[in-house]
Amino acid sequence: MKEIVLLGSTGSIGTNTLDIVDRFPDEFRVVGLTAGSNDEKLEEQIRRFRPSLVAMADPAAAARLRDRCRDLTVKILSGPEGVAEVARVPGPALAISAIVGAAGLLPTLSAIRTGKHVALANKEPMVMAGQLMREEAQARGVRILPVDSEHSAIFQSLEGHRREDVRKIVLTASGGPLWEMSPADMQDVKPERALKHPNWKMGAKITIDSATLMNKGLEVIEARWLFDIPASQIEVLVHRESIIHSLVEYSDRSIIAQLGLPDMRTPISYAMKYPERLVLDLPSLDLADIGKLTFHRPDHDRFPCLRLGYDSLAAGGTMPATLNAANEVAVEAFLNGGIRFGEIAEIIRATMESHTRRELECLENALEADRWAREKALSLVTALAR
Repeated sequence: MKEIVLLGSTGSIGTNTLDIVDRFPDEFRVVGLTAGSNDEKLEEQIRRFRPSLVAMADPAAAARLRDRCRDLTVKILSGPEGVAEVARVPGPALAISAIVGAAGLLPTLSAIRTGKHVALANKEPMVMAGQLMREEAQARGVRILPVDSEHSAIFQSLEGHRREDVRKIVLTASGGPLWEMSPADMQDVKPERALKHPNWKMGAKITIDSATLMNKGLEVIEARWLFDIPASQIEVLVHRESIIHSLVEYSDRSIIAQLGLPDMRTPISYAMKYPERLVLDLPSLDLADIGKLTFHRPDHDRFPCLRLGYDSLAAGGTMPATLNAANEVAVEAFLNGGIRFGEIAEIIRATMESHTRRELECLENALEADRWAREKALSLVTALAR
């Protein structure tokens, strides 16, 4: 039986992960759970899966949880350090990192430094400090197993093939909920419309990233470090059906792709059980029923966030961390009604243009860039609100 710690258990990836644990009780045992502020959901998970250690990033939520769980023998920690302590707990061989945003960086790195393999669902650790993450994993002999459907598809399409034969990788994008909307209409689209993704059920922040195509900008950066491939060999194609999750082209021009219905339990289970596969009770892909698969080149003028992702990777150093932080601030402001949809990219661009890039010599450089960019982006949001 494989013991796991699940970082970010109350979001969509976390709940899907626990659904797999529930279906395969002889395969997995949950030792630790972490969450942000949803203490009611975490209490349900504690009572179902009986972890020995949990943490909540929000201290007030942790206090409520302690009161709720007085009849249980579970240790409840709080704050970012408490979350990192769960990641460091000895014993489990696998940490599943599903914390949304930059908050996932330190816990994920903590898990790696204690010798755990990491099933990585959040992009931000590799975006902010991909080179450092790779170096830490290599130094400790652990693997970073991708959970994002696109990166899992690339990972599977690379299996059994020589990396030196890879010509390029192709990340597919659904195009998000606003793909067919005119540029003028996109400028003032409301959050409730931007949150209506046609194919995937995801959290609010990730869904907005899909609407702006920033999710692909972040995934390009993540792919560069996960697979040690330069940006010049990473392409993005919009594939509205979300059936082909990504592709790899080899030097002989053959292309290998991974296909499947848009259900995150498939890539999650693959990372959890790697190199084996679990037997999932999910519908099979019926290509005849689907009929056709379509592809489009992304329009960088309509979706400038994708270009900003490539630009930050080209600049290197602390620029990707700056991009990520500015995006998180801008998306939150949009969801709260503080800025227009079209202003998300402008805030990110202005923050990047104001940033003095530094080499990513240590984790502190990434964290300082993150702190600076949040302050800068917030000042830009405040100025727009006036």
